[in-house]
Amino acid sequence: MDVTIHSSFLPHSDPDASLAFFRDTLGFEVRLDVGYGGMRWITVGPAGQPDTAIVLHPPTATPGLTDDEKRTLLELMAKGSYFGVNLATPDLDRTFAELEAGGAEVVQEPTDQDYGVRDCAVRDPAGNMIRIQELR
Repeated sequence: MDVTIHSSFLPHSDPDASLAFFRDTLGFEVRLDVGYGGMRWITVGPAGQPDTAIVLHPPTATPGLTDDEKRTLLELMAKGSYFGVNLATPDLDRTFAELEAGGAEVVQEPTDQDYGVRDCAVRDPAGNMIRIQELR
């Protein structure tokens, strides 16, 4: 089988704030910015990796969600426990310094983990956990 990861999805609560974070703070390219019915889906991805993307989406746009389910999704996002993504970089300290200088909400400074990786964690404007691992 020849399968790759093309797109992952992260919810957003404020499309402009999420766009600014992924574009300006992380340095991702904007691939698509699509509006429909007052909502926005924004596709971003790392420069030089055109086949890998993250789709920032309105979390409650799924058809058939009840009001209670929508409320639960928004509550989980507010706590930062709904979604996340793991990224990688060859220079974790430099990347962390740039994220911190860009105003990212720091969850964990660069740390050598017991399970063999060195990583850090920040939250995006929607509360999604963004873990960044150092490539070794």
